[in-house]
Amino acid sequence: MARVLGQIGGSSEGSQSNADLVVRGARIVPIDRAAPGGVVDMRVAGGRVVEVGTGVRPDAGDQVLDADGRWVIPGLWDAHVHLTQWALLSGRLDTSAATCAEEVLALVRARVAARGDRERAAYSANSVVEGYGHRTATWPRQPTVAELDAVSGPVPVVLVSGDAHHGWLNSAALARFGLPPREGVVAEDEWYPIFARLGELTSHAATEMLVRQAVMAAHARGIVGVVDLEWGDAPAQWQARYAAGLRSLRVRAGVYADRLDATLAAGRRSGDLLVPGQELLTMGPFKVISDGSLNTRTAFCHEPYVDGLGADAGRGVGTRGALNLDPADLTEALRRATRGGLDVAVHAIGDAALDVALAAVASAGARGSIEHAQLVCADAPARMAALGLTASVQPAHLLDDREAIAQCWPDRSDRCYAFRALLDAGAPLALGSDAPVSPLDPWLAMAAAVHRTADTQPSWHPEQALTVREALAASVDGQGTLRVGSRGDLVLLDADPLGQDPSAVAEHAAYLRGMPVAATLVAGELVWATADFGSVPGHE
Repeated sequence: MARVLGQIGGSSEGSQSNADLVVRGARIVPIDRAAPGGVVDMRVAGGRVVEVGTGVRPDAGDQVLDADGRWVIPGLWDAHVHLTQWALLSGRLDTSAATCAEEVLALVRARVAARGDRERAAYSANSVVEGYGHRTATWPRQPTVAELDAVSGPVPVVLVSGDAHHGWLNSAALARFGLPPREGVVAEDEWYPIFARLGELTSHAATEMLVRQAVMAAHARGIVGVVDLEWGDAPAQWQARYAAGLRSLRVRAGVYADRLDATLAAGRRSGDLLVPGQELLTMGPFKVISDGSLNTRTAFCHEPYVDGLGADAGRGVGTRGALNLDPADLTEALRRATRGGLDVAVHAIGDAALDVALAAVASAGARGSIEHAQLVCADAPARMAALGLTASVQPAHLLDDREAIAQCWPDRSDRCYAFRALLDAGAPLALGSDAPVSPLDPWLAMAAAVHRTADTQPSWHPEQALTVREALAASVDGQGTLRVGSRGDLVLLDADPLGQDPSAVAEHAAYLRGMPVAATLVAGELVWATADFGSVPGHE
């Protein structure tokens, strides 16, 4: 029987204990190196694993956790999230299953009708209809403002695309956010400031409650840390959350161009503590969105989109997509950030955008990551490795994008989501979700990276797949197999992630996606556990 012996000091409020923690009877999962066979004990002190072996004896006052033969891995990370937007998703109309504009319009019509005539006649900011998830790349035609007006009337409607690169707004919402009339969607640089303001539609208290719920749900999947690339002032948001008692999650909080001057003026460097003396919250990277997305057909490519719709819906971009930033301006921005001590995180989805980004990184002497790297030229992985850049990738995106790629980029699909090529070239991988674009679930990401399918379809370009160990290694923030010196961020599992034959694709993918997490610890503090932790039979 699994037992918690003594009082574990952590909580969702993150009060830190000075006592050591001894974990008894755990099976260490080998990730990047061998692990001791059988069950072992571990001591965590000062937020680090300081002893691993059999018969580790607790000292007086130590806290003791009986793992009862469960498997243990380092805490999982999501290397790319927009946590506030992910938290707010629960209150938005789900449009992700729509295959055409008409299906979304029917959902909006029903949502508006459900609000009643009185509310529609005297709408307020709180009556805005928000939706999320539609993907227009495979739609037979692109959506218009006029048809959204026809089903919504005076009620503002904001529908966020599944890739978060455009918003489909009706006229009332355009006016609400001070945007001029138009025929189609609001995309890319014009859209991002509006996306950042959607939090205005929900009270601060309600938003923060949803964030806390999202953090607990992340812990339930074994997540101990995130790189939060939320729009607005993410460092200040997390300082406020820490002051309010949310202290169970490690966060690297990034900034965008609109906060770069203030960040540099404050002398903040990547890795600096955002709360003095507290290592959970640190300054993250400078994020730059260099091009668009496949779904919005703005990802910048060397060759035109095969369906010829790259300039559709009046967005004014060429059939190859478009850059959001002139290469010289990108280089200068990266140079300023680097001189100020900031790592960079450069969004590049199209292969041409990636080439521009790599040239800018090289010229600026920058360090950090390429975000997404969805479509790569043959030499790009080696160039990334030579520059010391991490490939921050989101495997679950391929589950949504394979149909769009078949329509837009069928002639280059072998260069999409090229995880194997990146890893073999020596570019480190960091897996993430880009939540809310895909769910904040590392096991879903790992299953997608390993099997490249989520259903009965065959694996999509399996030559680019990762092994389970490689996917785990890309999900633990460089920690590898637990050993002396590892962070005291531990996840206890009720199943062995290496314990099934991966050749049975559908069964193994489901096994990974459903991986049962029994408990999550951050710096030796228990921050989440299943309700029956302490009564689950051990694993012999």
